[in-house]
Amino acid sequence: MARQKRLRIASLVAGAVLLSVAGCSVEDGGKPPGGEDAKPSPTRSGAAGGGPVTDGTLPGVPTVEQAREQLAGLKVAAHGSMSGYSRDRFPHWASQGERCNTRETVLNRDGANVQRDTECRAVSGTWTSVYDDLRFKDAADLDIDHTVPLANAWRSGANKWTQEKRKEFANDLTHPQLLAVSAASNRSKGDQGPDEWQPPSKTYWCTYGRAWTSVKATYELSVTASEKDMLGQMLDTCSS
Repeated sequence: MARQKRLRIASLVAGAVLLSVAGCSVEDGGKPPGGEDAKPSPTRSGAAGGGPVTDGTLPGVPTVEQAREQLAGLKVAAHGSMSGYSRDRFPHWASQGERCNTRETVLNRDGANVQRDTECRAVSGTWTSVYDDLRFKDAADLDIDHTVPLANAWRSGANKWTQEKRKEFANDLTHPQLLAVSAASNRSKGDQGPDEWQPPSKTYWCTYGRAWTSVKATYELSVTASEKDMLGQMLDTCSS
């Protein structure tokens, strides 16, 4: 009897040792720290790796350093001809699935508390136009601006593209090409370059310069000498 009692005690001690070594417990379900259910630590886009960041809702904005490198590599040339240009040469707004088109997708991305109807149209929400710091609650007061306007792109190289590539450019949701802004600011801008028109809100110049430079570099579009100079001035407003 005494021998059996000693065996039971030895067995209990051995089990306790094994549990201690494994680091498991009944409370954590026997899963070691960092197992398959462990959540990865959050990362910040564009940090140490220097990749593109999301500036507000605008995707793919390069860092200041990247934008300066891109600007230095842009081809400088005078504006080309507008001959043959039409907005129809840049098909938009393209379908994005689930009854949504590019315009409605950008409105949903750039707004807060956006509610959409069964046709994907924004029926409520709030939007801040970064060009002029104005707030809106009616989507009808907003335009979707092409950072690099379609006519500007045509004059700087897009006239040689295929229709499919121009469609991609006009509906680009990956690069910093589309954003919801006040209709007044968008129409004031028209097809002008940064040397001719700048966002009334100077606090947005840094982002605007980086976005414009990135789009021109991505699509290998040229810049005029005065355009390049103004982009440099905009990048100079960046704090880092």
